[in-house]
Amino acid sequence: MESKEYLGKVVEVKMDRPLGSKHPKHGFIYPVNYGYIPNTVSGDGEELDAYVLGEFEPLDTFTGKVIAIIHRVNDNDDKLVVVREGKNYTDEQIRALTEFQEQYFKSEIIRPNV
Repeated sequence: MESKEYLGKVVEVKMDRPLGSKHPKHGFIYPVNYGYIPNTVSGDGEELDAYVLGEFEPLDTFTGKVIAIIHRVNDNDDKLVVVREGKNYTDEQIRALTEFQEQYFKSEIIRPNV
């Protein structure tokens, strides 16, 4: 399934980098919960990654709605943006909350066509 097909859908995210954990290679601390959608394959051959926004404690799993996709123009690795049902974030808020990692990539934010 292409990442765009997840827009607006409810998904379960399994955290491999919960809030406050340290990146194994680059050493930065995750200011948000970060994980993947089990049993999926992204452009990089790994499972499809997801940022979980608006949750302020480390999580193991999270079920929420995909409100946007961060499409990396210079890297074949889209990221889903997942939030609790009924929450929303502007593109600027998404950029600010994911900048800790996305600053190293050129990307665009894709939203559902409403």
